[in-house]
Amino acid sequence: MITFFSEQHALHSPEYEFYRGERVPCFESPQRASFVQQALLQLGHELRSPNLDSTSTLAQVHSPRYLAFLQAAWQQWLAVDPENATRQPFPSVWPVRSLRSDVEPHNFTAKLGLYSMDNGSPIVAGTWAAAKAGADAAVSAATMLRLGEKGVFCATRPPGHHAGADFMGGYCFINNAAVAAQALLNKGCARVAVLDVDYHHGNGTQSIFYDRADVLFVSIHGDPSTEYPFYLGHVDEVGEGSGHGYNLNLPLPARSSLAKWFAALETACTRVQRHNADALVVSLGLDTFAGDPISTFALQSSDFVTLGARLKKLGLSTIFVLEGGYSAAELGVNAANVLAGFEAV
Repeated sequence: MITFFSEQHALHSPEYEFYRGERVPCFESPQRASFVQQALLQLGHELRSPNLDSTSTLAQVHSPRYLAFLQAAWQQWLAVDPENATRQPFPSVWPVRSLRSDVEPHNFTAKLGLYSMDNGSPIVAGTWAAAKAGADAAVSAATMLRLGEKGVFCATRPPGHHAGADFMGGYCFINNAAVAAQALLNKGCARVAVLDVDYHHGNGTQSIFYDRADVLFVSIHGDPSTEYPFYLGHVDEVGEGSGHGYNLNLPLPARSSLAKWFAALETACTRVQRHNADALVVSLGLDTFAGDPISTFALQSSDFVTLGARLKKLGLSTIFVLEGGYSAAELGVNAANVLAGFEAV
């Protein structure tokens, strides 16, 4: 399977984040993509650099002022104090209920809070370049599908499914799955389905397409009453306006059994089939693995082969977009197993 992989991912390499009140090394690290790269090369997959510019598609998915902020954020941080080159910026204030978000403040920390849903997406000098390369991969993958490829993998980072039209969060800056879906529509697809199998709900993807009928969003994830991102991903979120009925959430309790997870997958696949989509985008979160440090589902490495095989039976040309998965040493094996299952059927 053709895989798009950009060495620029390594430019996004934050030193630390905050987890449960402690300063810890980032779970979302360049090592993640390196493990995937190594596993795929060992199995003979063809790795290519993204070859298309996503700029025009990005403007259809994210707001202009958010994209402008992402591009300029590091330079604005340095303008506050040149010594900030050795510091990571984190937001400390957010425009929650009753506060205005329509006016962009001049203060950098306030702007960072305006465009952040949490303090879990540390920015460094290379963040924009890495995130933009991931979007370029998504557009490149969409083109390959329209040229006849049955499956393409975007082995990119940082991930994207928590990023909304005008905010970052959960390690995500640009929503690569949404970019891929929009690019497929731009290239002639009438309907696209996005299936998110990450342990954490793809709140950003849901919000981007929530009022649209041309993109079906289906997500299997940990119950948001106890699991990040907490504030979206419930069963009663079914879409609105033209998008009513085109959003399906399948939340599962923490520590759900393997049988329950695969039953949810069957429900998801049934809904995808009913959508009569021209193509499928899979937000391939691999943090459902039993050994993941920040998740509680029970999939073993061999179960990812089963996942890939079930997705192939949908009969849809498919883009896989790497999302979460923080048991880094196993991440490459698990990603390769999904692709192996998809290609074996």
